[in-house]
Parts: sequence; structure tokens; C-alpha cells
Amino acid sequence: MPSPAPISASVSAPIPALKRSTLLAVCACVLVAQSMVAAVNLLVPQLSSSSLHPSHTEILWTVDAYVIVFASLLIPAGALGDRYGRKGALLAGLGLFAAGAATSALAPTPALLITGRGISGAGAALITPATMSILMRLAGPEHRARAMASWTLAIGLGGMAGNLGGGLAGQFLTWRALFGAMVPLAALLAVIVAFTTPRTERAAGNHLDPLGTVLLTAALVALLFGIIEGPTYGWSSPRILAVFAAGALLTAAFTLHALRSRTPLFDPRVFSSPRLRAASLGMTTGFFGLFALFFVNSQYLQGVKGYGPAVTGVAIVPLIVGMALVPKAAARWASHPRPVIGTGLALIGLGLLGASTADAGTPYPAYACWLLVISAGTGLCMPALTLGVVTSLPAHQAGLGSGLGTSAREIGAALGVAVTGTVLAAHPDLAHGMGPALRTVALLVLAATAAVVAGYRENGAPSRPAASSARTKQPVS
Repeated sequence: MPSPAPISASVSAPIPALKRSTLLAVCACVLVAQSMVAAVNLLVPQLSSSSLHPSHTEILWTVDAYVIVFASLLIPAGALGDRYGRKGALLAGLGLFAAGAATSALAPTPALLITGRGISGAGAALITPATMSILMRLAGPEHRARAMASWTLAIGLGGMAGNLGGGLAGQFLTWRALFGAMVPLAALLAVIVAFTTPRTERAAGNHLDPLGTVLLTAALVALLFGIIEGPTYGWSSPRILAVFAAGALLTAAFTLHALRSRTPLFDPRVFSSPRLRAASLGMTTGFFGLFALFFVNSQYLQGVKGYGPAVTGVAIVPLIVGMALVPKAAARWASHPRPVIGTGLALIGLGLLGASTADAGTPYPAYACWLLVISAGTGLCMPALTLGVVTSLPAHQAGLGSGLGTSAREIGAALGVAVTGTVLAAHPDLAHGMGPALRTVALLVLAATAAVVAGYRENGAPSRPAASSARTKQPVS
């Protein structure tokens, strides 16, 4: 086993303190990246009747290409930022995001529209872990909980902004205008980041592991494709079963490669940490419930309640309230993550049970109350879960930890949409299927909450089993 390389002088240089301008800049970046996950959903009717004349499959890929590329590249993108510089990764991500948005805005064919969405997804994969890693490096141990609360708020606000922006564009503008607006916005954010965000030290001892990166990315693509397309083709169809089998084989191949490699992308034995397993499951669970709600929410408000796209975007604003107010209070209880996480996830499950009772005659204020319960639960548990994932890895792998955590979020989001869509497909319409779908998701959330609470140890520092070994604790430079 090679001896560690000497630590360069740059490591001893003091780390700049986290300034408010930096915090606002990086949170704005992750907000914009997250907003494009949901924004296109409200533009599907306009896209279907556009001059591109996309097929049903092309519409699905317009929605899904961003999510699949985004989630599949998060882990290697996080490692890339750790190795070559987090600020550089963030700026490169903003450039890719803008290039993809411009491609989509000017696309003369559905194929180019989908390509642009994929390019933007690759940019978002660079942006998201870089932003969290920058905050983790600059905030210091005493302020990390508050920094994660702000970052989590930005994620939540991104989902809301995507729904609101998509609704407004669907009613008053065009889908091309929405994509076009992302180009100057990303350019403005890049300028702000360049002037407000300091560079952090690079982890020169981290390795990108090209073969491992290809294997893991392919495994995640297969998994996400199977989850997203399962309701369309049927969970027992040969195509979906083959995709899941390929995903399992690729995951096994990555694991074997990583265990044998001297310089793996990351050591799979990090998952021997109970806290990392529980925190990852918790993040998957929270976004599983949240995106199940997102999937039916706009359909319920438009198709059942009769709201227009713009009013629908405004009607989900209660989901912002809990995410905006609760994380700051939750940061005070950062030293007691188990009750915070358990209560937050339970509130998401109970809120979904309440929302499952909504029908055409339900007054909007009553429905909004359940949205508030869900948003409060999300704001309560997500900062602690995010911190639990990132602190389970060595500090110089903060970007990789962010990639792991955000991958768990996106997989949970895809599962939430898939399970909800599967249950809805068994009913004649949304009005009859929304209740059973949300109840199914709620019960799964509550069951998973019990598993997270059981696995999340209240006492003791986060364990670092394999991650702290000589092989994975690389010197930084």
C-alpha cells in the first residue's frame, strides 16, 4: 500500500469564513438547477401541441432526460469537484446548464430538445454537489447545520420555483421562453459566483477512477430508467426486468472493481456505517413522499379543482412555508438528529395521509393545511439527513458525499413518481386514484421512517469505517 503523499503547503492556509454573499450565491445556483426538474411537467400540454409534434415517448424523454442524467452523474461529478476544484466545477456546471437550456430553447426537433435537457442535467450534476461541498468547507463544524438548512431550503424552493415558473410560462409565455430565460440567468449566476465564492483546497489524493465511474453511472442510468419507465411498460415486462437485471449486474461489477482497486471512485464499505445507511434511506424516503405529492398535486389542482396553470403554481406556495421557516429552528437541534429526523419523516407521511382525503369538494384552505404539514416535515428532517450523509465521509470527500446524498434524493423522487403512477393506472381517473395512491405512499413513508429511526444512532460520532482507512483518506492539496 503506497504511503501518503506529503501534504502541500496550501492545506495549511486558512480556510476563508463563509460569507453571506457566498451562501446566497451558491444557494441560488442549486435552486435554479433543482427548479428545472419540475418546471417542464406543467408545460407538457403546450409541448404536445407545439410545432415540434413530439410523440408520447419523446414527451416522456423531454421530462426524464434531465432527471436521469442529473442523478446518474452526481457521484462522479462530486468526486470531480473534490479532485480538481469545487468552484471550477460549479462554474463549469453553470456553463453546461446554460448551453443545454439554449439548445432546448432553439431546438427545431424533439431530439435536440431532449439533447438539450440532458446537457442541462449534466450541468446540474456538477452544480449541486459543488455547492454543498463549498458550504461544508467554508462553514466550519459549528455552522454546518445552519449552512445545510439554507442549502436544503434552496432545494425546496427550487421545486416550488420550477412549478411556479412552469405554470406561468404555460399560461402566459411559451416553453421556449422558459428555457431561454435560463441562459442569461445562469450567466448572471456565474458572474456572481466568480466574484463572491472563494476557491477551496483540492483533494489531490482523490481519484476519478474512469472504469468505476462508467460502471456506476451505467448502473444508475439502468436503475433510474427502470423506475421511471416501469409504470409505462409494466413492472413485469421483459424490457423493465432486463433493465433492472443490467443495473444489478453493473452495480455488482462496480462493487467488485472498487474493492479491488487501489484508487476507487469511492469505497463501498462506507455503507457499513449505520448512520450513512440510515441517512441515505431517510433522504430517499423524504423525497419519495414529496415527489409523489408533486406528481398528483398539479393534476389535482388543474384537473379536479379546475385551476389554471398560473394559479396552480401559486396554490402550492404553502409547501414553501415549512421549508423556509422550520430548517432554522431544526438547526438548533442538530446535536439530536434522531428525534428531528423521525418527527420530520413522520410528518411527511401523516401529511400525505391527510392529503389523500382531498376530493373535488375539499376547500383549498383544508388542502393547504396538509401541504403545510408536509413542508414542515421536510424542513425539519432534510438538513439533519444531509449533514448525516456528508459527515459520514472524510472532509476532503465532501463533494462525493453530496453526490451520494443527492443521488438518494433523486432516486427517491423517481420512485415516488413511479409508485404513484402505477397506483393511478389501476383506477379510471385521478379523482378516484389520488386517494389510494397517496395512502400507499404514506404507509411506505411511515414504514421506512421506523427503519430510519432504528438505524440512526442518537449517540456517538458518525462512524467512518472504510472511509477513514489509509486507502481512502487521501491527502489534500
